[in-house]
Amino acid sequence: MNIPFVELTTQHKVLRNEINAAIQGVLERGDFILGQDVAKLEEEFAAYCGAKYAVGVDNGLSALELSLRAFGIGEGDEVIVPTHTFTASAAAITFAGATPVFVDADPETWNIDVEKIEDAITPRTKAILPVHLYGLPADMHMILGIAEKYNLVVVEDACQAHGARYKGYRVGSFGNAAGFSFYPTKNLGGCGDGGIITTNDAKAAEAMRALRNCGQRNKNIHELEPFNHRLDSLQAAILRVKLKYLDEWIASRRRLAEMYNRLLAGSSVTTPVELPGYQHVYHLYVVRSPHRDALQAHLKERGIGTAIHYPSPVHLQPFYANGQNRRGQFPIAEKLCNEILSLPMFPEMTEEQVEIVASEVAKMPVPVP
Repeated sequence: MNIPFVELTTQHKVLRNEINAAIQGVLERGDFILGQDVAKLEEEFAAYCGAKYAVGVDNGLSALELSLRAFGIGEGDEVIVPTHTFTASAAAITFAGATPVFVDADPETWNIDVEKIEDAITPRTKAILPVHLYGLPADMHMILGIAEKYNLVVVEDACQAHGARYKGYRVGSFGNAAGFSFYPTKNLGGCGDGGIITTNDAKAAEAMRALRNCGQRNKNIHELEPFNHRLDSLQAAILRVKLKYLDEWIASRRRLAEMYNRLLAGSSVTTPVELPGYQHVYHLYVVRSPHRDALQAHLKERGIGTAIHYPSPVHLQPFYANGQNRRGQFPIAEKLCNEILSLPMFPEMTEEQVEIVASEVAKMPVPVP
């Protein structure tokens, strides 16, 4: 038995001819930087998300950072962010010159606990950066209401949530801006790094385009910070091919997740929730177990790949663990990080593979204390 945690080669074999043709088109045109495929991907991805504009960049972290910068977030400002997320969510705030202010996780959804956001607001708070973690949208109704009340910018971290829906609308269309990652393992992944920003704000989109390209609105006139965060044309061409299949892949992920949920019902693990009005896209299928490490070892012995997303909340990462951030400060997130385990999940996974994984999870003996 050998079931990988994620498998990328089958998808590319199926799409080989289309991807090769797209790459050849770029090679023949020679428009390797900000070429026509970048512009077309921006147009197509904005339409897919229900946003007016999209701006291609080099990775998801850059997408979040430039979103903050485009709305004037910088030195002296604070941005609220969940501590149960990948470090890049907070790093984008740090790179913009602002300070991340962490909030605990919701014990049911594992996303940011919206009931605790207002307690974290200070006179320096300028933005909220909610994360649609694992592919489940955050509670945008509550978050947008708080943002309106306190006049705050909202930047969605949608790096794991391409195509996810909240109340019928796709993520990336709710906040002032949203950042997506095209890292190869994402639901829409490239063959290398990449990212994109969506926004409905024309002025912000213009600023993002300048910020990604050495601060230029017009060639050789560097008005803004001279960053270099451009999306490669080759990656854009590949992503345009894949975007056509994204909904099909999401449907497959959701079908596999439903199987997991059914087969793991009554077992010792807690399965992910999907509340009414939310559509999870299962970038990751994450369960909770009080015996996580033993479960992971049990599955490894049987050739089943797993991962932990993430083993430490951001406030306890060495870079952010300072006098203000301490162990015990965010107990839900800290408990989650000791219990979560990501099971195999990719669109080409077979039902038989899901059955085998679920069977092994269910039969694992509970360790004796």
